[in-house]
Amino acid sequence: MLKRMLLSVFFLVTIGSVADAPPMPDCCRCSPFVRVAKECMPSVVFIRNEFTATEEGSPFGMNPFDQFGDDLFQKFFGIRPGGPQRQVPKLSQGSGFIVSADGYIMTNAHVVQKADKLTVVFNDDREMDATVVGADPHTDIAILKVEAQNLPFLTFGDSETLEVGEEVAAIGSPFQLQASITTGVISAKGRQNLQITDYEDFIQTDAAINPGNSGGPLINLDCQVVGINTAIVSQSGGYMGIGFAIPSNMAVSIMQKIIDSGTVTRGFLGVSLQPVDKEIAAAFNLDKAEGALVSEVVKNSPAEKAGIKQGDIIIEYNGIPVKSIGNFRKDISLMNPDSSIVLKVNRKGSILTIPVTLGSSSDNVAAPGDSMQKIGMEVETLTGDLRSQLGLSKDEEGVVITKIKPGSPAAQAGLRPGFLVLAVNHKKVTTVSEFYEALNDPASGKRALILVKHGAISRFYTIKLP
Repeated sequence: MLKRMLLSVFFLVTIGSVADAPPMPDCCRCSPFVRVAKECMPSVVFIRNEFTATEEGSPFGMNPFDQFGDDLFQKFFGIRPGGPQRQVPKLSQGSGFIVSADGYIMTNAHVVQKADKLTVVFNDDREMDATVVGADPHTDIAILKVEAQNLPFLTFGDSETLEVGEEVAAIGSPFQLQASITTGVISAKGRQNLQITDYEDFIQTDAAINPGNSGGPLINLDCQVVGINTAIVSQSGGYMGIGFAIPSNMAVSIMQKIIDSGTVTRGFLGVSLQPVDKEIAAAFNLDKAEGALVSEVVKNSPAEKAGIKQGDIIIEYNGIPVKSIGNFRKDISLMNPDSSIVLKVNRKGSILTIPVTLGSSSDNVAAPGDSMQKIGMEVETLTGDLRSQLGLSKDEEGVVITKIKPGSPAAQAGLRPGFLVLAVNHKKVTTVSEFYEALNDPASGKRALILVKHGAISRFYTIKLP
């Protein structure tokens, strides 16, 4: 009885002491994510993309291009058998975040693709038109610009220092729900072979990412951007606990190149590689499966000039072991042309150290956004895949027209997607940057003279410049 009474007194005293305690200060009640939301949300934007899409008309209509019977023609011209085509206005949306006080905004390239008009909606509901400074589909990164000053902006953290299990927040506009924040942890780092982009090194997170989040920031508890939310794994189209973000270190490298020059140039080695599995290791009498096997060396490439040969196994670059081809390709691509690297190579059992000066990759696709607005045309450097699809020989060079805006000067001139541009204003062009340099040459006056090839026919076209 006495024991029960003592316990009751203790319980009452304890309750009384808690009730009489002073309230906790606000800073103690706040989650670190409250600070992230307050500090970061003003810098996150909603992006509205208005574009024109081609839709198939009546299946009973006549297709004047059926005589080609060619999937390639359908790919580039949007022509499908069975009916006439029509242009239909469309709308898509995504997220982005401000990276400078004077109006530069980072987002995903797929958020702004095909854009006829881009509108940025700020956290305070202001709206501004935006232009594309440059977009790089190989990494799915794009930089926009709005004409404004003194904007709140986010800073970048070092994605290399992220730890699995570290808490992060994703901010964006899923399903047009502006300024939504979700929280989670870093689930994994260095995810590759997802077939999302050409150069993959994704951060995996369980912070909820849904349609509309693309292009928004992944933020650490120091309110720094450590990733750009890009994709999800889903069977339903919605959140299932697996999202992927581009690491901030990769994004910063691409951003700086786009802002500086409007294009992305990459380090180029000039080899085709395949992983060294157990079977290949045994065939080459290796003690273990490691490195990257050189299956082909591009003629006149930096690799050939340095003495790299077919059958070599690259085991290190600048002292870094080659553990995956994906990481090796990514790191080389993020280096600047003319960078010097040192490769450690296993050649028939002998270990060689080979210095190489990188060249410039020919597959840069970052295109200044004002060209679409200026003449209504976008181009891509001729890659091996495009060369094969277009049936072009290895000797042919140029840039491929990938999009023509309906009603634009380029469309009125008769240019079409799939045409190979050989020269602009009598200047030979082989890369995207050369195309825009020639197009923007003040000496061209009010018209641009463009030499293109389609099939076996070459022809000059003139475009009136605004």
